[in-house]
Amino acid sequence: MRVLLTGSAGFVGRHLHAAMDERGWDVFGIDLADGSGDALDFFRTDDGWWDLAIHCAAVVGGRASIDGSPLGVATNLALDAWYMRWLVRTGVPRAVYFSSSAAYPTYLQEQGPVTWRLREDDIAPDHPEPPDATYGWAKLTGEKLAEYAQAEGCRILIPRPFSGYGEDQADVYPFPAFAARARRREDPFTIWGDGSSARDWVHIDDVVGATLALLDADVVGPVNIGTGRATSFDELARLMTKAVGYEPELRYEAGAPQGVHTRVCDPSLMQSFYEVKVSLEEGVRRAVTA
Repeated sequence: MRVLLTGSAGFVGRHLHAAMDERGWDVFGIDLADGSGDALDFFRTDDGWWDLAIHCAAVVGGRASIDGSPLGVATNLALDAWYMRWLVRTGVPRAVYFSSSAAYPTYLQEQGPVTWRLREDDIAPDHPEPPDATYGWAKLTGEKLAEYAQAEGCRILIPRPFSGYGEDQADVYPFPAFAARARRREDPFTIWGDGSSARDWVHIDDVVGATLALLDADVVGPVNIGTGRATSFDELARLMTKAVGYEPELRYEAGAPQGVHTRVCDPSLMQSFYEVKVSLEEGVRRAVTA
């Protein structure tokens, strides 16, 4: 299995790379971060044969980057467009395009009780509702381009991961930032927003495991990758600090970037092929003892 993996030095990419190495696949990684290559240049010039291509390269950088650098995030539009053109031009038979839960309509993620878990068909391909910032728009556009590439013969899986986390994730993301505060036993413990916003936290082992299981089953199109469990930032902070053994005051920063209020998935489609292995409690334990 000859595989191209873009964004191979990133959080998802490096874990995927390790898992595919364990399978004995021949993986060629590209990432600006480690100097192994520029995916945009590669897509424009490569004419080799690949059995599988997995596209993880993207500008993200956490909530502060999404809200604070919308044009930087829009670079993803060029990356994704050239990826799809390359797939068709070189005849790659099987591909993965990593989308995001940010592609879902923001009106389904407003403040209030968690009564709605986002389903794959909540995104109408021909009549999409506004998603989360330019990052969400880029992912929506990428999903639409994937439809055209698939019509040309490339079978494309589109994972939509929810709030992925892991012990080696950069602390510009909330989960590792919380873990670092807990390890330092900070008191008060700072939370962006009012603490009531909820997310669907899914460990990177399960993001990778689900992606490979879906590939093994030859699934195409969008699939949520998450747990279906809603956990507020207040609850996450308490899980972290309890695991370390202290009970701090929680201090809120109302003016900090927060994103949507509640983002939780319906994982039913994923569960037809893969069951989550790492509970949130286990993930917290790993993070605070890393």
